[in-house]
Amino acid sequence: MNNLRHLIALACCTGLLSCAQAPASKNVVGQSATASSATPPSVVTQSSSTSKPIEIAINEADFAVCIDRFTQLANTQGISAKVINNSLAKAALNKRVLELDKQQPEFTTTFADYFNRRVTAQRVAQGRSLWIKHRALFDRVEQQYGVPAPYLLAFWGLETNFGNYFGNTKVIDSLATLACDTRRSDFFTIELMNALRILDEGAIAPEQMVGSWAGAMGHVQFMPSAFLKHAVDYDGDNKRDLWKSTPDAMASAANFLRNLGWKPNERWGREVKLPRSFPFLEAGLKNTKPLIEWRKLGVTLADSSPLPADNIQAALLVPAGHQGPAFLVYDNFNVIMRWNRSEFYAIAVGQLADQIAGGGKLLQSPPENAPRLHRNQVIALQTQLNVKGFDAGTPDGIFGPGTRRALSEFQQQQGMIADGFPSAEVLGRIGIALE
Repeated sequence: MNNLRHLIALACCTGLLSCAQAPASKNVVGQSATASSATPPSVVTQSSSTSKPIEIAINEADFAVCIDRFTQLANTQGISAKVINNSLAKAALNKRVLELDKQQPEFTTTFADYFNRRVTAQRVAQGRSLWIKHRALFDRVEQQYGVPAPYLLAFWGLETNFGNYFGNTKVIDSLATLACDTRRSDFFTIELMNALRILDEGAIAPEQMVGSWAGAMGHVQFMPSAFLKHAVDYDGDNKRDLWKSTPDAMASAANFLRNLGWKPNERWGREVKLPRSFPFLEAGLKNTKPLIEWRKLGVTLADSSPLPADNIQAALLVPAGHQGPAFLVYDNFNVIMRWNRSEFYAIAVGQLADQIAGGGKLLQSPPENAPRLHRNQVIALQTQLNVKGFDAGTPDGIFGPGTRRALSEFQQQQGMIADGFPSAEVLGRIGIALE
């Protein structure tokens, strides 16, 4: 990344990146809870509202019973009486958390909507400015953990808008509420106990332990279990502080990525260009080939220059169909998806990192006119695909890899470009009306 360091030096000399950037809107940060999230976004269905109020089954009496049970468990697991009395005993039922956990997205989000709201010129400029500000820290972290600064800045920017928004929900309240809900009680009970352990080690005061509604915390939105396994004290104050310490947060993110399998000196992927005759059934994360094999299929770099003639394994993704950008993704892309199981998120991380590092924007912009499907339309699509003999799995309203594959097979049968993208044309042919 010598070119990246040249960019920093140039910016430092010219002052082009010295001004602090205004924060981006809060509704495009905090999208994941960092690998341990109980609610990872799907490939396409990323956000939206619910069509009717959610019925909440837990009342204050139920919650009191849960707190008694959690208190007994905390005692058996060695949590101090001080932490139990000062935090767990004071936990409050948060019905809004239950609403957020139970709601189903009403509409899908297109790749263009998702990407364009997250990979912005403002965020790129702020990332470069912070790289300059914390250059010594990022150099030391990369040397120790093997993760370059642009990737850490990309995660930081996407998770909390560079620390501008951590979430404002009390973590113990959130986790106790979710643990009391029988649907995923085991998972959130473990996270609750781990949050109490974090308080026990003195990393933060109970009243300052705030985060997302699902319990993700700090600059890079670690769940408590991820905190205990991967957070590090990098500023030498004998505390692992992911809220107030930028060194601790960046080193912890790098340590987490290394532990997830990050490969130093390798990129996440790259934008590529496909020939008109490309067989789109070759696309998808499960189909990896050496770069030399993709070359044989006519794939080039985005600027039409040849791919490297080597044996690096790569998969091809076309998140917006044949009219949008295409990407070859490598092992580090899969590491990003272990942080957040969303192809959209992982592409956004990679592209944001590339642009912070001095790279340009996508050469092929995602189409802005892609349909946003209602959940009921996705269910209807899945049902029709199954009826026609293309296995889309149990209709659930989530446009995931299985549905995409089934749609590709239908498109191929119909003599269409088999990119698995739910365009208006293919939806019309399968009998799904757009509103």
